[in-house]
Amino acid sequence: DRPNLLILDEPTNHLDIDGREELLNALNDYEGAVLLISHDRRVIEACADRLLLVADQRVERFDGDMDDYRDLILSRDEASGAEAAATRPASKAGQRRVAADRRFALKPLKDTMDKCEREVTRLHSELEKLDLELAAPGLFDQQPAKGTELAKLRADAARRLSAAEARWIAAAEQYEAAQDQSG
Repeated sequence: DRPNLLILDEPTNHLDIDGREELLNALNDYEGAVLLISHDRRVIEACADRLLLVADQRVERFDGDMDDYRDLILSRDEASGAEAAATRPASKAGQRRVAADRRFALKPLKDTMDKCEREVTRLHSELEKLDLELAAPGLFDQQPAKGTELAKLRADAARRLSAAEARWIAAAEQYEAAQDQSG
């Protein structure tokens, strides 16, 4: 039965990179409506056609993008507190300087996240190569020692991949939390 509506609450939690990619592809190919609740900005940017703002006991279409949404939330915070208004630079140059400082502060976390992602990609490639070698016809009949060695290498690569994916997820969560904290 082909549903016309999917309601997904934080669907990317605990998914590895490939799982996230597959989910995004499936959501983008899905012909029905999708109600997606997520704190993962990249997921929203990758597949949302329309944003809805739920506030003040109403649901309204939001015509901006995620940056506009962040600005709206910040402006609401600023309106409710004089402290936030005092810390926001008034000039464009000041805003650019603050943005550059923010990027500089987040760079080590982003670099770590990117490094972990590259490691996961490399290990996926390694596993694919080992899988191809293990799938060779007659490998275990003609070269059982080589087959055993390749199986051990594959198990080790799978273990390293699992650990690398866990590091990538942790790094991505740290980066996203730091982004949220820095505005």
